[in-house]
Amino acid sequence: MDEHKKLRIGIVGTGGIAHAHMAPYRTYGDVEIVGACDSVPGKARAFLDKYGLTDTPAFEDVRMMISHVAMDGASVCTYNTTHADCAIALLEAGVHVLCEKPMSFTLPEAADMVRASRKAGKILTIGFQPRFDYMRKKVDAIIESGALGKVYYVQSGGGRRRGIPGGTFVNKEKAGFGCLGDIGCYSIDECLHAIHYPKPLTVSAIATDYFGRNPKYWPEADSFDVDDFSVALVRMEGDVTFLFKQSWAMHVDTLGDTLWLGTEGAIKVCNAVDEHNKPSRVMFYTDVNGSHIDAAVLPTLPFDPAMGEMPVDMWDAKMRSFVDAVIANGPAPVPCEEILYNQAICDGIYRSSQLGKEVEIVIPNL
Repeated sequence: MDEHKKLRIGIVGTGGIAHAHMAPYRTYGDVEIVGACDSVPGKARAFLDKYGLTDTPAFEDVRMMISHVAMDGASVCTYNTTHADCAIALLEAGVHVLCEKPMSFTLPEAADMVRASRKAGKILTIGFQPRFDYMRKKVDAIIESGALGKVYYVQSGGGRRRGIPGGTFVNKEKAGFGCLGDIGCYSIDECLHAIHYPKPLTVSAIATDYFGRNPKYWPEADSFDVDDFSVALVRMEGDVTFLFKQSWAMHVDTLGDTLWLGTEGAIKVCNAVDEHNKPSRVMFYTDVNGSHIDAAVLPTLPFDPAMGEMPVDMWDAKMRSFVDAVIANGPAPVPCEEILYNQAICDGIYRSSQLGKEVEIVIPNL
């Protein structure tokens, strides 16, 4: 790109998450917002006006925006079940895409998105901003160093005691998944990215809605039709076992710790609520000269001699990495090929729960 030319960015879907995209974009001197669209009449116009972009065109259909506005890149911030349609339309028009998570609803949709990206030769990156968290990067680096030896067991933890988000998140037609697609896909990425996403083979899962369908815990229980809890056993290539757990609501403070167990060491991320983010939240375990070593991984921030500690804004890092990748014409910061396996697991959990039995995961040919 011409170094003096601003990157032309469009925003598709102008609900709550779109504001988290717009805010960083507006601080970048090399970016201009050239259009926005939303299927709800007047919503995109109001969104742009809120940011003083009164002369920037608004649309109600992504294809109409594509035909009227020249874009270099676009953020897809629509409902989960429309991610694939919008992203593919943009890619086919030669536009680089940052798509919010989850990648899509079904595995075939995700595969179509990957194919469209490859065919167009355009970036498709998925919005997993926790990858840019400084402690997450520390954990990933330790695992990727080989210090754990062969990782044979991975376990997700965390969950919310109360945290059903409402709105379109609990509408199956629009969200597809509930808790699984909202925060479960984050847990899957946290657990599997550092071990380079081994191929998932089978899933045995259960998803329930005991809290969302109970008016004692959720005021709109009659219309709640997604999952608020899920647990799964995933068998993966390389003799890796993945135990997945996630919840929007439960009668306990946490579903447990996040674990990576290896033949030479292990890492535990303590998921109990800890507002002080104590150093012991991340632990590394190994043996040295016959002695057990339990070591805290300190939460030291990146440091600059002149500036001191440099806090990391995950959202800004996510958006900036996309902008920089578009300017450089790649690679994608969070490659769609990696998140295809994330989507395969989500798809498998959903199918297994619906069928009440273990299901095979078959990755489509790309």
